[in-house]
Amino acid sequence: MAENFYQETVEAPKTAFDLSLRPPLFSEFQGQTRVRERLELMVQAAKKRGDVLEHVLLSGPPGLGKTTLAFILANSMGVNIRTTSGPMIEKAGDLAGILTTLERGDILFIDEIHRLQAAIEEYLYPAMEDFRLDIIIDQGPNARSVRLNLPKFTLIGATTRAGLISAPLRSRFGMTSRFDYYGIEDLSQIIRRSAGLIGVGIDQEGCDEIASRARGTPRVANNLLRWVRDYAQVKSSGYITKLVADKALEMLDIDRDGLDEMDKRILEALVVRFQGGPVGITSLAVSVGEDSATVEEVNEPYLIQEGFIKRTAQGRVAMPKAYEKLAIKIPLHRQGELF
Repeated sequence: MAENFYQETVEAPKTAFDLSLRPPLFSEFQGQTRVRERLELMVQAAKKRGDVLEHVLLSGPPGLGKTTLAFILANSMGVNIRTTSGPMIEKAGDLAGILTTLERGDILFIDEIHRLQAAIEEYLYPAMEDFRLDIIIDQGPNARSVRLNLPKFTLIGATTRAGLISAPLRSRFGMTSRFDYYGIEDLSQIIRRSAGLIGVGIDQEGCDEIASRARGTPRVANNLLRWVRDYAQVKSSGYITKLVADKALEMLDIDRDGLDEMDKRILEALVVRFQGGPVGITSLAVSVGEDSATVEEVNEPYLIQEGFIKRTAQGRVAMPKAYEKLAIKIPLHRQGELF
């Protein structure tokens, strides 16, 4: 039964592309220097003691390497890793089926851990602290509690919404680390490494061009690299230069600021239709024909980070950079508010 809820490292079906681009060692992992150094030190200390790793919580936007680092931790410790996600664990039996298959030192990786049901969290507390699981079997007068002793294991939780994790669950993690968006230099090195692994030639300017449009996210950078590779093979000699990368990304409607078509539609709606705001996220999403959750979680974080919009108590407001992007002059009555 448990096989429905996790995948083992060596047996997990992955594409050759995923396998080749996911760095297996700390030394090959680019960026997130502070997080990487802390985790590496924790691994070295656990090995010296002959102990098991502390539970770890990794938070931050999607695509920054949380899953990759979880696999690197397992590889560094020489243990198995089993993966699942919060929504997939629907009842206590599902959790018991996963935990009882673990051996000492194994890692259980739960992605989107903030989406665990509250009842499941209650079962996790003794499992994380005392390595035991108390399960209620049957209901009513026939109900009885069964205690399962578990081997000492490591739970690694990953979340894109750290604020939604309850305080009791958060306090049971021995280390909490937050991932930040990558700079162009780190992304450029990731792209160069990935290009070598998938066998495509690329120069430094080509790497920098893709990196500058990757929204600070390695997953996006690798996806763009795949597209530029295809473009280069069909439209050019197969070698990626700055010019080739620029033309390929223009074909995807991704501009030099990393904004795609939806990003620009959001800015245009905010500046033109709503006179720069403030406007609520629901109204803004309806105006561009997109779901409000998608706008809030996919588009908005990057637009805020890059200074195009800001979030206020009254709603979203366009910043001077948004007007500049759209080549629209800031109205006189708004200049005092924005500067």
